[in-house]
Amino acid sequence: MTTLTLQPRPESPADPSVDHVIRAIVAGDSTAETCNTDLAEGPWNFDIRPGYGPGSSMGDVIPTGSPRQGELPQEYRDATDEELDARIIAAKATLGDRVVVLGHFYQREEVIRHADYVGDSFQLANAALEHPDAEAIVFCGVHFMAETADLLSQPRQAVILPNLAAGCSMADMADIDQVEECWEQLEDVYGDMDAVDGDGLVPVIPVTYMNSSAAIKGFVGRHGGIVCTSSNAQTVLEWAFERGRRVLFFPDQHLGRNTAKAMGVPLEQMPMWNPRKPLGGASVTEIEDARVILWHGFCSVHRRFTVEQIETARIEHLGVRVIVHPECPMAVVDAADEAGSTDYIRRAIEAATEPTTFAIGTEVNLVQRLAAANPQHEIFCLDPVVCPCSTMYRIHPGYLAWVLESLVAGAVVNRITVPADVADPARLALERMLAAKPPAAPASGWTNAS
Repeated sequence: MTTLTLQPRPESPADPSVDHVIRAIVAGDSTAETCNTDLAEGPWNFDIRPGYGPGSSMGDVIPTGSPRQGELPQEYRDATDEELDARIIAAKATLGDRVVVLGHFYQREEVIRHADYVGDSFQLANAALEHPDAEAIVFCGVHFMAETADLLSQPRQAVILPNLAAGCSMADMADIDQVEECWEQLEDVYGDMDAVDGDGLVPVIPVTYMNSSAAIKGFVGRHGGIVCTSSNAQTVLEWAFERGRRVLFFPDQHLGRNTAKAMGVPLEQMPMWNPRKPLGGASVTEIEDARVILWHGFCSVHRRFTVEQIETARIEHLGVRVIVHPECPMAVVDAADEAGSTDYIRRAIEAATEPTTFAIGTEVNLVQRLAAANPQHEIFCLDPVVCPCSTMYRIHPGYLAWVLESLVAGAVVNRITVPADVADPARLALERMLAAKPPAAPASGWTNAS
């Protein structure tokens, strides 16, 4: 999997900045709608409050004890956009090769323009590996991504998350205590979890999505499991089925369901595990007959997309090509023309040789940027309401300027470290993923017959 290097963008009539769109809505200069007008404010206004902040995850319940960001110095809160740009550029020039800045696809444009690499969480973790001499890796993403970079980087390298409040509500939906309890209950049903049957298979293989904490990745590593991404989920499930009678998949039910369904696993063999109910809310028979046990988790960004939105797009845009992320609900994936990872969506658009209308079901910052970078196409987000990822939006140029200027001054702030007892098995689960190679030139997605 390659990592994108940020390149100068050609002149385009589209504005890649979602922040500009939201500000125009709040100012009354746009008739568009946003899910929360607080998105126009600086995220430091929400750092001291519990919660994920305004945006797609604002209704999700944040776990007690989740990381909070300390107060950002006033000079960064008061600085203009232009001043912050200039300070970031100057700090990066001073630091040179001592620092590498990574930017996730879902970051706001005002941050992405300063990234040395742009990609998904796995691509960016690999990008960190390409800079073993860098003293610091500034990860403009969310907490689990910075943890993964720390797992794969050199011990002497500092991985920095500009805003500690940039978590992930989906990752938080499976905590280590809940997963350990689930495993114990499954053991009561299946018996010895290390025992192999006549086919050489153990009862269950745990598979965790990259969008999970280091503690969850460590659990998976200790129990013979593996990590997956949205790009390689099918390859990873095939790996798991070669070793286990069934799979426990977490934290995102939709990626697990959509991938397994595309592989031919019947829905009746995919019971849901709700960690708040005994045996996950399933019967013993359902657990015994399961092929994939799905954790009751989801991405609030991708849960916003609906079949009705797709139907409206088809009515209003004749010949529209609908591509959605596999974190969307099954009915949405089934109604779309294609489903695939963020990188799949990007590559599909770039590969289109004729002007095409695309309706995209993924985070709006990426969609807005793709529209600006590909003016030959008409590209729009399926969800008409502008509602970015709450936690990605916590990363602001003010925080990026602060962590970079702190490095210039010799101080490392907001360092993310994974304890060794967690890091070793988590790294093993990631290494298994790296070794599970997909077929040559994988599509990283699937199409639906018309």
